Amino acid sequence: MPQITYIDSDGNKHQVELPLGATIMEGAVQNDIKGIIAECGGSCMCATCHCYIGEKYLDKLPEMEEEEDEMLEGAVAPRTERSRLGCQVRISNALDGLVVEIPQEQ
Repeated sequence: MPQITYIDSDGNKHQVELPLGATIMEGAVQNDIKGIIAECGGSCMCATCHCYIGEKYLDKLPEMEEEEDEMLEGAVAPRTERSRLGCQVRISNALDGLVVEIPQEQ
């Protein structure tokens, strides 16, 4: 299983193994990682799973869909080129070693 490192809003690192096909959001919620609220449960309706993807993995992600792009416009934390919604990023073998930073607020 791919290993993902979450860095919560306090700077604490959490290394977890996630099954293929799980989302970044699911991994955070299932492992009690602080900062991913997941208010809508993964329906791409709230932007409370906004996270920053490690730069070296950006080109390994699928292209952002219009719905995700629109939700990120309303995110509380600043949007950057590394911003994605955790509910829209599924874990693949290509993401083994991924580092995900969680913003201070959602």
